[in-house]
Order: sequence, then C-alpha cells, then structure tokens
Amino acid sequence: MGVRDAQKAATREKVLSAARDLFHEIGYEETTIRAIADRAGVSVGSVFTTFSSKADVLSQVMADRVEPLQAELVRVLPYLRGSTADRICSIFAIHYDFECRRVKLFLAHIAASFSPSLEETTIPFGRNQGFRGMLLDILAEGITRGDIRPDADLDLVLECLMAAYAWNYSHAAQLGADAVALTARMDKQVHIILSGVRPQTSYGAM
Repeated sequence: MGVRDAQKAATREKVLSAARDLFHEIGYEETTIRAIADRAGVSVGSVFTTFSSKADVLSQVMADRVEPLQAELVRVLPYLRGSTADRICSIFAIHYDFECRRVKLFLAHIAASFSPSLEETTIPFGRNQGFRGMLLDILAEGITRGDIRPDADLDLVLECLMAAYAWNYSHAAQLGADAVALTARMDKQVHIILSGVRPQTSYGAM
C-alpha cells in the first residue's frame, strides 16, 4: 500500500469511527456530514472523497459492524438445537444481544431502509443477503424436518420475521427495553408467525 492509499484508508477509518459514535449518540437525522468530519478531524471534502453521502457512510458503518456478527452466526449455526422455531429464536437472540449495545445506530439503519432516495451503494436493513440466506436455509430445513408445510411461502415468512425483529426496536427506543426483553418478545412472535405455516397434521410445538 502506497502512502496515498494508506492515508485514504486512515481517513476512511476515522470517518467511520466518528459516524458510528455520532449515529449512536444523537441519531441519524441529527448527524451531518460536517459533524462527522469535525469529529473525525478531517475536511468535509475528505469525507466526500471516500463516501457519496451520509447514507453511504451509514451503510459502510453497518457493513463493517455486522461482519464479525455474521462470522459468529456462521460459527454457531451448526450447534443450534431444537425445533425450527427454536433455532430461529436463537439467531435473533444473538442479534439483539449485539445490536442493543448501540440501539440508536441500529434504528438509523432501519430508518434508512425507508428512504425514497436510497442509493444503490447503500445496504439498508433487510438487504443483508448473508443473514437472509441463513434464515431461509433454516426455514427450508424446517420443511424437511416436518415443522413447516412444503407449500409455505418462505420469502413471505422471512419478511414477517424481519419486520417483527425490526419493530421490536421501537420498544428499546421508547421504553428502554433491553436485549432480554426484546428476545422474549421475539420468541413469542416467531412461534406465532411459524404457527401459520405448520403442517396440518402436526399437533406438537414447532
């Protein structure tokens, strides 16, 4: 890596670190590119040299943040036991434990997914293909295990699960609910959602 590339990489890390803290401290809407630049100790121009917009900065913050979490999920997935619902509950519990450490940051990530001017370079909540693929694989295995009907629309089930997961953060923001409370709430939602695709001949818990 040449000097120029090293400087660019250092600036990128400073900007992402500053943005991550500001998004968590004051929220996405209140955070400006100038505030990020000031916190990072760089010029506004330097920020735009690396990132196209504030949304792009947020997307990169979350991509870097989620990477170790994704690796941990891949590591623990083979060891998850129980029904299809139990396994999915475990995946979401790990997410809540991780994301509740910076609730405002994750709320910003969710909010960005509703932006009508979202850029192609951004990856909003719900578009993480690794996470979606993991949940879809568990749901597909649920068909093989007899927990889920073969004709179930797994993409729709996934959307319902992701919507419930995201909505629960409103309780963290408004009521101060922690990861334990959100996990307990999500556990109930997972079982309710999956009960809708349970095989008619199955009378046991999923």
